[in-house]
Amino acid sequence: MDFELTDDQLELQRIARDVLDREVPASLARDIAEGSGSADHLWATLTSLDWPALCLPEPVGGLGHGWVELAVLLEEMGRHVAPGPFAATVAQFVPAVRHAGTPDQQERFLTPVAATGATGTLAVDEGAGTWDLDQISASATRDGDSFVLSGIKCFVVDGASAEEIAVVVRMDGGLRVVVVPGGAIAARELDPIDATTRHATIDLEGVRVGSDRLLMGSDSDDVVVRAVQEATVGVAASTLGACQRILDLNLDHAREREQFGVPIGSFQAVKHKLVDMYCLIERARALVYFAALVFDSDDERRAIATSMAKAGAGECQQRCVQDGLQLFGGIGYTWEHELHLFLRRAKVGELHFGSSSSHRRRIARCALSAP
Repeated sequence: MDFELTDDQLELQRIARDVLDREVPASLARDIAEGSGSADHLWATLTSLDWPALCLPEPVGGLGHGWVELAVLLEEMGRHVAPGPFAATVAQFVPAVRHAGTPDQQERFLTPVAATGATGTLAVDEGAGTWDLDQISASATRDGDSFVLSGIKCFVVDGASAEEIAVVVRMDGGLRVVVVPGGAIAARELDPIDATTRHATIDLEGVRVGSDRLLMGSDSDDVVVRAVQEATVGVAASTLGACQRILDLNLDHAREREQFGVPIGSFQAVKHKLVDMYCLIERARALVYFAALVFDSDDERRAIATSMAKAGAGECQQRCVQDGLQLFGGIGYTWEHELHLFLRRAKVGELHFGSSSSHRRRIARCALSAP
């Protein structure tokens, strides 16, 4: 595998950074955190630039790019703590429909994403820092020409605002995906750590949907696993971007802040912390893009690549959040400084779709089961 970005991918990265530098100042995240801002204008801008369509298949109106290009965008979104439905729609809802839906269902649910920026998300049973598809309790029961759902889903990204929610349920002894209109579900928003990443608990009890909303592309559990793997790497890419921004802020601070008449960046202890952060970020970046390449090539190492990416991003954020905050000293604790915006995005990334420790256990199981 070639880990170097192509010229086109580097140009995409440059354009994405320029757009987000202009459209997502730190003040936008701060306004949203304080309840006076909205991500609607940003989402409209991204839709006009065809970002939601970038990695969608061409038959549904997408531009047909792959997971490496999506990872580039998600890393930049994390680096700017960009609010809005991009990650949940493109890295969670889209993989669920693409893997589990028939061609007609993909056209029905994904064409609006590409054409008008319709939003969606993925609902998987999970607690903070864990997810285990064996423990899914939500279910769907056939009732005539429709299905009646039951159960509760926690920590659903954009669960209170998404237009469509791909819900993983247990049915006939296996896992299936049902696409439920967001307006049909009772949702309760949770108090956020990162106000730019909204989570909700959704109540499925008694929700009725038509049989045409059961994704029928396959009745294999593998399609659900593949969708969750891609969603997991999407979170890892966003976490990586936030960690990179924490390091960038610390480097600027270490050059400008003086003690004893010299920049604090000249002190050996400060250099060591910055180098440790840099090394962990580079390791996490290699693992995230390895997973993206595995997805694009449909490599059989999907499971271990996913867990390596998520564990690498999680370990990276632990060091960057701890040392990044400490190196700023007292100012790092203040609401007025923008550092906390990126600390929050990184910390939320650790808790979503499995913590680094849970994914290390998955890596160990993959290694022990290998021939």
